[in-house]
Amino acid sequence: MNKLAQLDHAHVWHPFTQMRDWLKREPIVITSGSGAVLRDVYGKEYLDANASIWTNLHGHRHPQINVAIDRQLQKIAHSSALGFANEPASLLAGKLVQAANSKFKINNLKLSKVFFSDNGSTALEVALKLAYQFSWRVRSATCSPALMKKFPPRFLSLDGAYHGDTIGAVSLGHIDLFHKAYGGILFKTDKVMSPYCYRCPFNRTKPERADARQYRKCHWECVGLVEKKFAAQKKKGNPFAAFVFEPLMQGAAGMIPQPDGWLKQTTDIARAHGALLIADEVMTGFGRVNSKLKITNSKLPLFACQQENVQPDFLCLAKGLTGGYLPMAATLTTQKNFDAFLGEYEEFKTFFHGHSFTGNQLGAAAALASLELLQSKKSIQQRTQLQKNLHTELQSLWSLPCVGDIRQVGLVAGIELVKNWRTREPFALRERTGIRVCEAMAKRGVLTRPVGNVIVLMPPYCTTKPQLQTMVSTLREAVAEVM
Repeated sequence: MNKLAQLDHAHVWHPFTQMRDWLKREPIVITSGSGAVLRDVYGKEYLDANASIWTNLHGHRHPQINVAIDRQLQKIAHSSALGFANEPASLLAGKLVQAANSKFKINNLKLSKVFFSDNGSTALEVALKLAYQFSWRVRSATCSPALMKKFPPRFLSLDGAYHGDTIGAVSLGHIDLFHKAYGGILFKTDKVMSPYCYRCPFNRTKPERADARQYRKCHWECVGLVEKKFAAQKKKGNPFAAFVFEPLMQGAAGMIPQPDGWLKQTTDIARAHGALLIADEVMTGFGRVNSKLKITNSKLPLFACQQENVQPDFLCLAKGLTGGYLPMAATLTTQKNFDAFLGEYEEFKTFFHGHSFTGNQLGAAAALASLELLQSKKSIQQRTQLQKNLHTELQSLWSLPCVGDIRQVGLVAGIELVKNWRTREPFALRERTGIRVCEAMAKRGVLTRPVGNVIVLMPPYCTTKPQLQTMVSTLREAVAEVM
């Protein structure tokens, strides 16, 4: 076993990993990468089919981002945001606000303030704390202290939601596998049905060899349940403070896509009941998803919410923010929410939250370079073609009898494996079907990670057509081997 692998086994505790299984075999030790290709300590090459856990946008060692980081290193790597501003973070805040509003501004609701942190969990934690305090201050103007204590602000999120691993973010989540262990230290939040068309009890059609959203037959019962949930909570005298959601596709829930119109309908309901909107675009942001396969716009929206003309009160960004280079996150919000925290020093209305590396210069420099790439004509054309190629290649997987559903939204695809596509019968978790398929793919030189029995394909934007064909054909071979 390689010395680096030995050190890893001796000392490193990996996230979301059963370490007993990990210690049974030599791990792949990545030492370098270029474009969509990664290389291990032995020089073996792999295609990065999940963009290094959904973060890498433009490929590894992109020259434009490398130059931006190197240029910033010649100035300064980091200085505190507590009491000081800096050049790249200020420029980035302006660019993010511009991209978030763009031509998609709705009802004059404008995102104008940016709070920087360092990962997706903290981006959600910031939004949660801000929404909680904002709601508390608004309600305290009309409610007695006793009533406020009895009915603190409550939050609504989707069944199967995952919004991160800080205590607040975990409280918003509803995946027992991840969150049940921490039940004793979480605060209670509510959930509502996710629009999981493939396994929806209201979908009256039999399985077909197509994305379940295309052949579903229902009466939008999932939207009706959202309305009922808001109405019931309002009747209790404690309306929801905020509705938290991943727009267009839920990631860790199993790559669950939302049918066209669901997002707009449910957020309109939330608005009608006075709830704030918290959009978790940690995965979906920066051009990763597009709900339309036929793209004609010369300028594509960078965020999923914009595709259904939904403007949230809080927009949470991370993962692809720096192009996958450095840990950095941002929470965008409105002037109205910002103003609620203004006051005299002795009033202590300050937002008491922060991170040592808030607004880090290297991360901001990388993010500025990434944004410039994303908004270039070349990148838009590249993403458009890659999305079409991905759709074409995925069709070959329908020939596999254990493929139950293929869900693609933009440059995200989830392939759900089942025992029998005619019955949708799932594999038991203990069978480790998704993991075994990904292990078989790794042996063939393609790296990705499953979500349960859903295999994820999320290629970097630089992925070539032959590389994409290899990713999909390798998945097909791996499934055939495991089954």
